[in-house]
Amino acid sequence: MYPDHAYNPPAVRAVEVHHPTPLTPTALYPAPLVPVQSGAAPTVASVVLPDGRVVTGYAVSPTQPEPVADRPAVSRTAVNVALGGVGFLAVCGGLLLLTTFVAALTALITQLITLAAVIFGGWIAVQIFGGRSHGAGGTTVNIRKAVIKRNHFKG
Repeated sequence: MYPDHAYNPPAVRAVEVHHPTPLTPTALYPAPLVPVQSGAAPTVASVVLPDGRVVTGYAVSPTQPEPVADRPAVSRTAVNVALGGVGFLAVCGGLLLLTTFVAALTALITQLITLAAVIFGGWIAVQIFGGRSHGAGGTTVNIRKAVIKRNHFKG
């Protein structure tokens, strides 16, 4: 199913060498101006590595860290979180007082309605079941020149 792999030796290639050809200027141009550093040239440092190699380079002075500003004892984030918590508690307390006030007002209105119903019901009961001390008692209603006394019609 798979082709047989035969040993193929690597192809031999000829080595090619490229030689750069120098450019000959046709006209002479003045050299560009190079800025000159003021002061002395930087010092060159050499370091010998453990394996014997020498590394040469310019010495670089270490950078000084910026001075750290005086930080407060408590971070601003912690203060903001604490103030937010205090505000939330104040709102919750206010909402609790508001719901308590609404519940008390509802109970007061319910009691006033109940009191009015009891007083009005008592007045009705006195009117219906009250004593009949004067005359035949009862209610007299005139309808078309007819007088109706309780359960008696006189026309």
